[in-house]
Amino acid sequence: MGTINLQQIQANYNDAAAHVKKRIIICAGTGCIANGSLKVYKAFEQAIKDKGLHVFVDLELNRHDDNDTYQLTGSGCQGFCGQGPLVNILPDEIMYTKVKEENVQQILEETVLNDRMIEELLYTNPADGKKSRGQTEIPFYKRQTRLVLGECSHLDPGNIREYIAHGGYFAAEKAFKEMTPEEVCNTILDSGLRGRGGGGFPTGRKWLFTLQEESSKKYVICNGDEGDPGAFMDRSLMEGNPHRVLEGMMIAARGIGADEAHVYVRLEYPLAIQRMSKAISDAVEIGILGEDIFGSGHNMHIHIMEGAGAFVCGEETALIASIEGKRGMPNPKPPFPAQKGLFGKPTVINNVETLAAVPLIIRNGASWFNAYGTEKSKGTKTFALTGHVANTGLIEVPFGTTLREIVYNIGGGVTNDDGSVTHEGFKAIQIGGPSGGCLTEDHLDIEIDYDNLIRNGAMVGSGGMVVMNKQSCMVQIARFFMNFTQNESCGKCVPCREGTKQMLALLDEIIDGTATEESFELLQEVAHVVKKASLCGLGKTAPSPVISTINRFREEYLEHIVKKRCKTNNCKALADITIDAGKCTGCTSCARKCPAGAISGEKKQVHVIDASLCTRCGVCASTCKFEAVVGF
Repeated sequence: MGTINLQQIQANYNDAAAHVKKRIIICAGTGCIANGSLKVYKAFEQAIKDKGLHVFVDLELNRHDDNDTYQLTGSGCQGFCGQGPLVNILPDEIMYTKVKEENVQQILEETVLNDRMIEELLYTNPADGKKSRGQTEIPFYKRQTRLVLGECSHLDPGNIREYIAHGGYFAAEKAFKEMTPEEVCNTILDSGLRGRGGGGFPTGRKWLFTLQEESSKKYVICNGDEGDPGAFMDRSLMEGNPHRVLEGMMIAARGIGADEAHVYVRLEYPLAIQRMSKAISDAVEIGILGEDIFGSGHNMHIHIMEGAGAFVCGEETALIASIEGKRGMPNPKPPFPAQKGLFGKPTVINNVETLAAVPLIIRNGASWFNAYGTEKSKGTKTFALTGHVANTGLIEVPFGTTLREIVYNIGGGVTNDDGSVTHEGFKAIQIGGPSGGCLTEDHLDIEIDYDNLIRNGAMVGSGGMVVMNKQSCMVQIARFFMNFTQNESCGKCVPCREGTKQMLALLDEIIDGTATEESFELLQEVAHVVKKASLCGLGKTAPSPVISTINRFREEYLEHIVKKRCKTNNCKALADITIDAGKCTGCTSCARKCPAGAISGEKKQVHVIDASLCTRCGVCASTCKFEAVVGF
């Protein structure tokens, strides 16, 4: 094709956009859709129709010169998931949170048509009760550096012309027409970009290794098989800015000399699959993908592969096997995919976030990117912030940011189980999903980067961050991740297949109150064997949550095992034994029979049990004729 004029498309769109008086952007990421944002969108459509307003979506095709032209669009995930559905009004920079259908008419009348703000729909900071007008004022956004995620807040993911208007595909054109493959690889290497999928291997070096391989056929694979519990960064990027991901793949293909690429997306991400598929179709239709792209003489074809949802397929050799139609199981390395990958050909595999950063680097230069971050971890990193934190959602910060900044300033603080914010309730944060580890209050001021986290027993991983308050049982947390990993083990190697099963059984014994100190020692021994002997990264990191929780919270484990007590009361078999005040008559029978002297109270008064002294022997329950003892 080679006749596409990006500059002309950009100029046409921007010229049409200049005639828009107000733009209404409704978050259409998965989280907001689940909370009803599509109903809000339809309500806006109907309210606008009733008003007889001129409203357009595709400005390039529906240009209108009336100054009272309005634009209604959706966007990808805007990140502030706990506050959705979100509605932004531009150019006013007003964001309304938790919007419902019944709010639409008021927003249209007051804000869109009459420039009046609706106070009750603005975000309220739980820390100080202050309201914020929009993203430029809300601490959750103000304290981030949204390079990769920035356009997801306002870009229409289904409009290729808007992506081009924001500079999209210019970097790909530059790579194909003005740069050699070596220059592309070296620019990425100089930027310091490391893989955002877990291992943190330098992206440019991986590309150079693949470029140096002699082969008439090479492949690029985008790994969108994001399976960590609590992680949704890659999904949100594919949903919110699919063309950025495609452009990154195109540049990677130019860098290694490939003409074909695959996007591997798990089946549980239907919206990501839909938007990525449309993006590919639109790019082909407009002439960006296909034959002789940008008139460079090079071809580029991209395909979507829907994975079956196996966590192990996030491992690159298992992913390759899946695309080839085989069972997704890992293979020993070497040979590495750069040497022998898809269909035996040299292959580059990068995750979604890594590829989404590439166009920005080619567009702005390596020095621009590596101005962010730390000495060995350049740029920014997205994290899915979830758990016991006031502001859950998708964030992006430079490497070097502290956990304290994320949890308390961006996250708004730790929450109790009832949702109230507390300044004393932080217990731990799990980073890196089931492959990562937990850090405690002692680590809140460390600077986050690849090496710092590994030194402290965690890892960046794909970027999941789960905050836990003091009501969390760390044995239960370890069991949750171990149960996930054991279920997702492909079963190919014995250490992972049998070791994770044994570790899960030992954790169940601790939770059920049947464990001994010998079984605790066995748990630690098995964990280290699985870590050392497993074939792939899934097995090698599977014991990490267990090892890190034992290292940080050994006393909590021993309390379960020796004292048969779970002080958080999350383990039902070990929950505190209490006396029901409504049933206790104060007969004193239980106090007289208790061998540990844990029960106190005056005659004919409600008695209480001292949990620190109680041995859970059950004598009190069997003695009480009124069934007032609760917890057995």
